[in-house]
Amino acid sequence: MLDARFLTRNGMVARRLAAELLNQRVDSRLPRIRDYAERLGVGNGTVQAALQLLENTGALRTEARGHLGTYLREVDRADLWRLAGLGTMLAAMPLPYSRRYEGLATGLRAAFEEAEIPFALTFMRGAQARLDALMSGKVDLIVVSRLAFDAFGEGSRLSQLADLGPRTYVGAHGVLLRAGAALDDPGLAVAVDTSSADQQELTRLVFADRPVRYVETSYMQLSELFRRGEVDASVWNLDEVHQHIAADLTTIPLDEAARGHLGDRNSSAVLAVRADDSPAVEAVRGRLSADLVTRTQQDVLTGDRLPSY
Repeated sequence: MLDARFLTRNGMVARRLAAELLNQRVDSRLPRIRDYAERLGVGNGTVQAALQLLENTGALRTEARGHLGTYLREVDRADLWRLAGLGTMLAAMPLPYSRRYEGLATGLRAAFEEAEIPFALTFMRGAQARLDALMSGKVDLIVVSRLAFDAFGEGSRLSQLADLGPRTYVGAHGVLLRAGAALDDPGLAVAVDTSSADQQELTRLVFADRPVRYVETSYMQLSELFRRGEVDASVWNLDEVHQHIAADLTTIPLDEAARGHLGDRNSSAVLAVRADDSPAVEAVRGRLSADLVTRTQQDVLTGDRLPSY
C-alpha cells in the first residue's frame, strides 16, 4: 500500500519525480531543482520537499556538493518504480512452442529482473492480436518480428524499444510440403494463417505466381490438416517443425529471391511499445539490456540454461 504522504500535493510530485529518477545513474549529478520544477510545472520548494520525501523513504540518497550540484549516491530502483505507481509491465509474445521462444521468454524475464522492473508475460497467437492488445492498453510491450513491425507501418503508433537481431524470432522459415506433392502442382492446397502478418507475407512471396488454393487455418490446426490430407503445403517457422507436425513432410528452404526480399526481417525479434513516451516506457527504454535478452536466449538454445519464465 502506498504511504499516505504520497497522496498529498508534495507526495504526488514525489511520485512524478520518482519516475524521472529511474534512469539516473548512481554518482551522477542531478538536474537542478529549477529544471525539475519547470518540467513538472511546480515551484522549487515543492520539488525540494518531494525529493526529501523520497530520501526519507530510503528510495534514494543524495549528496549536496555546493556549487558542484547535487549527486545521486544510492538508489533503490524497485522502490522508485513502486513509488512512481508504474505497476507491472505486461509483455505479450508468441506462444512458447519452440525452444527459441522459450529462450526469448527467459531472456526477457532475466533482463527485466536485472533492470529491477516488475514484469509479467502473457502469450498471444498472431502479431495483429498482440498489436490490438497493445493499442487498447491491455499489455505494455509486445514481441513481433521485424517483418510484422514494418508491415504495421507508421500509422500504428508503434515505437521500437529494441531490435534483437537475426534468428531471435525464428531460426528460419521454409515451405512445408506433403509427401508426394510438388510446388508446381496445380490446385495445391496451401494453409495460410490470417492472424499472422509474417505468414501471410511469406506465403504471398512463395505462391503469388502459382495456381494454388488457400485454406485458412492456424498453426495449432496445421498438423491435423496435413495428417488428413486437407492441405498440401504451407510456409512456416522451421524451428522444431517435425516435433510439432505429425505428418510425412518435406521442408524446402525459401528461395534466393524471397530471402533477398526479406533480409533478416522475418527472423529478427522486435520489442515494441506504444509511441506515447510514458514514464514507464522511458524507464524501460533506458534500463532494459537487449544484450542480456539475446545472451540468455542463446544459453537456452544451447542447453546451458533451463527455460524459466
